[in-house]
Amino acid sequence: MAKRIKTVRYKEITCAFCKGKGKDPFGIPSKMSNCQVCWGKGKVAIADIPHETCGACKGTGIFAHHRLPCSVCKGKGIVPKDGRKGPKGLNPDTGLPEIGNY
Repeated sequence: MAKRIKTVRYKEITCAFCKGKGKDPFGIPSKMSNCQVCWGKGKVAIADIPHETCGACKGTGIFAHHRLPCSVCKGKGIVPKDGRKGPKGLNPDTGLPEIGNY
């Protein structure tokens, strides 16, 4: 039997965290520091599948009220449209831990 290999295509988009500048938008640890999401490139690679704006950071790539990349979209500002699952245990809309119904 022949094995099927699924090819995933990628495309580059502007980094939402640094807005394509390649530098940390908050100057942490210095104003010359590279962006922690795109590593100074200003662009990030994503799988070429349908995406939508991240509900946790509203597409900014920045975690609400912090100077850190959004934990749901990892600073990219978008999430896959189908199967909106962020990192395990995090709510894809808020980026906060899921605690269940107690």
